[in-house]
Amino acid sequence: MRDTTQRHVLISDQEYQLPYSKGLMASSIMATGLPPARAFHVAEVVEERLHALGRETVSQREVTDLTLEVLRSEVGDRYAATFEKWQTVKSLDRPLVVLIGGATGVGKSTIATMLASRLGITRVIPTDAIREVMRSMFTEDLFPTLHASSFDSARMVRGPLPNDTDPLIVGFREQVAAVAVGVQALLTRAAEEGTGVIIEGAHVVPGFLDLTAVADKAVVVPLVISIDDEEVHLSHFVARAADLTSSRPVTRYFDFFESIRRLHRYIRSMALRHGVPVVPSYNLDATLSNVIDLVVQQAVQAAEPPSPPPPPAATEPPVGTTTKRGT
Repeated sequence: MRDTTQRHVLISDQEYQLPYSKGLMASSIMATGLPPARAFHVAEVVEERLHALGRETVSQREVTDLTLEVLRSEVGDRYAATFEKWQTVKSLDRPLVVLIGGATGVGKSTIATMLASRLGITRVIPTDAIREVMRSMFTEDLFPTLHASSFDSARMVRGPLPNDTDPLIVGFREQVAAVAVGVQALLTRAAEEGTGVIIEGAHVVPGFLDLTAVADKAVVVPLVISIDDEEVHLSHFVARAADLTSSRPVTRYFDFFESIRRLHRYIRSMALRHGVPVVPSYNLDATLSNVIDLVVQQAVQAAEPPSPPPPPAATEPPVGTTTKRGT
């Protein structure tokens, strides 16, 4: 039986010498992609080993090194390596901004919520909320495509279009361009305030945002969630229909499923065109793990100092020439 009367071990180089916390450590470990129960188990083992040292205080470096040892022995080198990288990310002096795009029903909201919990980010903003605000500012007559769902925007497109043009994509692009104004403003504010945020939604389409405008003040990680198997995608809407607590009009998703798939292909093509990572969604745990790996990888790259330029190559005289020697 674990001794519950043990004293707290204080972290000496932490502000106010706060005691070691299993809860905070478990949250930090979950950023590696480890499930909550296993992360808390690792945090408990770390606590036991800290008490076994027989000291009242330890340094943060000692806690980190001990945690790496426990991770290697309890869950493997992969999680230990990710945890070590994440410590580098946490030392960044810039906020982390994650942009999650993808068509309706691929699991963006679920991934965003779980990712925020793992990374300790408190702000998750759906682009649908931005669109709702913009709807209150622009009437349907003034901006019709804002007043339709992304997959139903074709009917709101005005004017004749060329025969080879897909009105759904035209309407969707108009909607995305409008919402992108609000998303860009959120990016700027997060960068200026130094606050991490996750922005998710169908309107997060690569190519519509200027990420370079905040690159020096924030670490921005864009990605797109994709479901290549149509049956798997459709099953997500079936699950929504079975959820009696959902207030979404799920029957509309079935009616517009073909349109949703067209938008899925368009968003995916834009990601490939602009070099934005596409994360396949076939299993929630695996998808979340892949997203976390991607975020940590890009954040670590941002934390690394730029490599010094290579020295200039030595020049040699052309073949057949001679050089003068001093006499």
